[in-house]
Amino acid sequence: MKIYTKTGDAGQTGLFSGTRITKYDLRLHAYGTLDELNSHLGLLRDQIPMDWEEVRAELLQVQSDLFALGSHMANDLPEMVERLPHVDFSWIERLEAAIDRMELELEPMRNFLLPGGHVLVSQCHVVRTVARRAERWVVQLHDHQAEDSLQLPLPTMAYLNRLSDYAFVLSRWIGKRIDAPEIPWIAKP
Repeated sequence: MKIYTKTGDAGQTGLFSGTRITKYDLRLHAYGTLDELNSHLGLLRDQIPMDWEEVRAELLQVQSDLFALGSHMANDLPEMVERLPHVDFSWIERLEAAIDRMELELEPMRNFLLPGGHVLVSQCHVVRTVARRAERWVVQLHDHQAEDSLQLPLPTMAYLNRLSDYAFVLSRWIGKRIDAPEIPWIAKP
């Protein structure tokens, strides 16, 4: 199988059905941003110490989840939905459980925090902000498809929202584990 097909050279790409759409279509913005988010998660996971097995496993699962979400966005065939990975509210519960577990070790926040303090903390914030952008594209796609018979799985938007929360809490948890300073935002008059 060749990596290049030349079918996208004119600014179009294909959905599962073979339908050609422009590379600036809302679907492409949505699942392209999920792909970008997945890459940032991979970079974060690669920097996490090997003995933090639970976090590394969580990040790997999130990467798999994002591929599943993207497959639904690339699908335009109602009969194909049953063959795609099932997207479930338990995915959100899994993220919430991880957030709750990490927050048990953290002091309450007293200020807004600026990204930084350590490369791992900063990478968590990159993940957080790309997750927020992906969420915005997915919401726009969802609203655009409101009249369509083929909707995105119901938990999709909530999952991305919770993922950005997870990345924020992970940034604080990592910062505490490696003794990186939290940088409070102090409003200047």
